[in-house]
Amino acid sequence: MKSTKIDFVIQHIQEQIKTRSLLPGSRLPSVRALAGLLHLSVSTIVEAYERLASQGIIEAKTGSGFFVAGPLAPLSISEIHPKIDRSIDPLWISRQALEAKPDVLKPGCGWLPDDWMPHENIRKAIRKVSKAPASILTDYATPLGLAPLRELLSRRILSKGIEARPNQILLTDSGTQAIDLICRYFLKPNDVVLVDDPCYFNFHALLKVHQIQIIGVPYTPTGPDLEAFSQAIQNYNPRLYITNSGIHNPTGAVLTASTAYQVLKLVEQSNLIVIEDDIFADLELHSAPRLAALDGLSRVIHIGSFSKTLSGSVRTGYIATKTEWIEDLTDIKIATCFGGSNLSSEILYAALTDGNYRKYLEELKVRLSKAMDATIKQLEKLEIKIWVKPTAGIFVWCELPHHFDTARIAQRCLDNGVILAPGNAFSQSQNFKNFIRFNVAQSLQPKVFEVLSHAIQQETEQQNL
Repeated sequence: MKSTKIDFVIQHIQEQIKTRSLLPGSRLPSVRALAGLLHLSVSTIVEAYERLASQGIIEAKTGSGFFVAGPLAPLSISEIHPKIDRSIDPLWISRQALEAKPDVLKPGCGWLPDDWMPHENIRKAIRKVSKAPASILTDYATPLGLAPLRELLSRRILSKGIEARPNQILLTDSGTQAIDLICRYFLKPNDVVLVDDPCYFNFHALLKVHQIQIIGVPYTPTGPDLEAFSQAIQNYNPRLYITNSGIHNPTGAVLTASTAYQVLKLVEQSNLIVIEDDIFADLELHSAPRLAALDGLSRVIHIGSFSKTLSGSVRTGYIATKTEWIEDLTDIKIATCFGGSNLSSEILYAALTDGNYRKYLEELKVRLSKAMDATIKQLEKLEIKIWVKPTAGIFVWCELPHHFDTARIAQRCLDNGVILAPGNAFSQSQNFKNFIRFNVAQSLQPKVFEVLSHAIQQETEQQNL
């Protein structure tokens, strides 16, 4: 029995070291303190510490106590927080979608089908760039990134009311890298970051790497719940708030002007910096308020990319913010990836300045609108409730009756070649077990709803046993 308790203490300490709650050189709790914390005897803790010391995991310093020995353990993202069901683990869902074979259907993924993307536009841009000077094909990019593309982005975001000169725009390798650079700049371990609940599930995965505390703020059809947002600021003194502007992921909701103004009023009274992810900007039918426009890039950092509308392979994103922050972010970019992708920036610039891109977007919006109507019609046949009907975009957020667990339904569907995105994958609070997100462009195959219907039926029968 005592041996089992000793093993428990050893595992407890090793877990803290693995998750980096205890770093090399950190002092462990005293024997008596840990005994009291774990409700175990002092002799049990002493024996566990001695075994860990004999393995070189910790070391004793006479008169000072026990300390974690080096070196630092390799980082494992999946170990940083308590393990969760793989069916709602954002990293696992992303892997399933990225590694799926061609015959697997992906209504749970976050991108358009291959045959919806502007292939000829991209091929034409690649041909054009291939004839450019050789330096474009081989050299590193300048620190801020391709000047003509930054000038173009400056004009494009101005149409959303965001004023940023080209020297206030930093090109990145993706929207995800943009968030990562900002997190590296502003955050230190144990800081607090606010996210929408639900929110894009890779925000959770990325923030795990930075070893910070994540607090979810309930999201409503008009934006974040203002009372909860205010309470979170008072209770946690958060450093960052990460959200979508325009079309929200996963809900498809749109921030209203009234909510946007009140959010900024709360931000101004706090220590908070806002990261506004505008990745779905080109899918809007009517422009929603942008926090960065209302704030004048004072406390709001605007980011985006074109992976959803142009190419997930030509990886280029951007950060728009005030000049003093751009300087420091540029240094971090050089330190972590040096020059960035010059070739991708040139291809993206050529594709965006081709008149066919605008025509493609107009056709895409019509196509998505039809897909939205068709998907909602199929969902309603299965008596699945639509949380809010999106005005544009690729996502619809749905609710099943409370007794359903969409993680189990997703697993049944996965066994039959259909990848879904269950609600709790998007939730910090884990309050969305009966919700699910559908990508309407990926939901047009009849098999999607045949498999889903069968999975729901199986789940119902099991619950009735």
